[in-house]
Amino acid sequence: MYTFSSKLKTFSFVLIALGVLGVGYSFFTAPKTIEDVEKILAAEEAHGHGDHGDAHHEAANPHGEDAHGHHADKHDIHKEVSTSHTGRGDGHQAAGHDAHAEHDEHHEHLEHVLHQLQNKPWSALYVGALFFMLISLGALAFYAIQNAAQAGWSPVLFRVMEGISSYLLPGAIIVFLILVAGVMDWHHIFIWMDESVVANDHLLQGKAGYLNGPFFLIRAAIFMGGWILYRQYARKNSLKQDEATDNLYYKKNFKASAAFLVFFIVTESIMSWDWIMSVDPHWFSTLFGWYVFASFFVSGITVIALITLYLKSKGYLEYVNTSHIHDLAKFMFGISIFWTYLWFSQFMLIWYANIPEEVTYFITRIEDYNLPFFGMVAMNFLFPVLILINTDFKRLSWIIVMAGIVILCGHYIDFFNMIMPATVGDRWYIGMAEIGSVLLFLGLFILVVFTALTKAPLLAKRNPLIEESKHFHY
Repeated sequence: MYTFSSKLKTFSFVLIALGVLGVGYSFFTAPKTIEDVEKILAAEEAHGHGDHGDAHHEAANPHGEDAHGHHADKHDIHKEVSTSHTGRGDGHQAAGHDAHAEHDEHHEHLEHVLHQLQNKPWSALYVGALFFMLISLGALAFYAIQNAAQAGWSPVLFRVMEGISSYLLPGAIIVFLILVAGVMDWHHIFIWMDESVVANDHLLQGKAGYLNGPFFLIRAAIFMGGWILYRQYARKNSLKQDEATDNLYYKKNFKASAAFLVFFIVTESIMSWDWIMSVDPHWFSTLFGWYVFASFFVSGITVIALITLYLKSKGYLEYVNTSHIHDLAKFMFGISIFWTYLWFSQFMLIWYANIPEEVTYFITRIEDYNLPFFGMVAMNFLFPVLILINTDFKRLSWIIVMAGIVILCGHYIDFFNMIMPATVGDRWYIGMAEIGSVLLFLGLFILVVFTALTKAPLLAKRNPLIEESKHFHY
């Protein structure tokens, strides 16, 4: 049986405490009024950063959209009305209307920046919560694939996968609460939840039958409920199989895993549209579901590899050998290539077609998020390919750990790039909100996962394929 070391447990509590402080501070210091925004912009201008709020405002929004995809219809109508009035009056009247229009435009910009800065702590919290929950979901999907395929190499790793998937329950609850907070108008990550925006946007009105608060939460509850139900059922059968005299519970898990994978591939796609793509409600990509899947799937496999190596270094998992580690590294390598294929296919097709409604998504990210946008491609593709393409390197623990840390950081930045441009625009920076959310959920993840590992033996001893897995060599 695994024993959760006091040092690691203390470390997880410290991470959670620091994370709570960082996230709390970011919410406390977020601007509350337009006057606060004016002070922030004045301070930026005094330090030579005055263009930060305006420099890319128009370039990044060629369709009159703000960071939420909110069309500036009212603003355009107001300008047209102002222009028509200035044509009727004398020069004094025209000057007055121009001044009034300029004042309104300035006020609208301040409101826009206020919404961005208020969104920032919520968005950082959401990115962290979603990323760690999806890591556990990725590990669960990998576990289901191994069960459904009746793979002979992996049963010695099943308890590690079950431990990682234990985070799915608390992680899903946290993400669901953030989604509920959006429906209750506590944050504006999902701009289509704002009735005043929908009232002036014909495209969002056309999607209102699908993108509405109640249906949104019902879908989320069904998806999360289905994933958690399978995880709990498979875990229970796995433990019962240890004490069984036949393979009844193994066969139940085989059938349940096959059914879950059908449910998963459908719900994962819709989940990615709902929880990620809808932050840019005017944009869509038919590859997006696969793209998101590849990102969190490789992250889940990477965490399996890292925790396996950690446990092995502490004297546990005696039957895990370099061939098991090599296979995990092959999956890390292969899914990284798959992710890159999807990233390039999505980017190349949209960029080459140059359709305004689609290409705006990438223009915003290239202009305002240049370093994280291209940096995560290097971290998620170039680095793992160059390191893990070598067969011998796939058997070296320190190489796997180094590559795994880079992959996880790269895919966190990937999720950051998916959410932040739509919610905070060019007002992004790595601050207390981002660091705090990562520390908070990392600490919670470690606490939940390693506590779950103490609840059962680390070897699924009565799995019918366990002997094959113990002696897996090539």
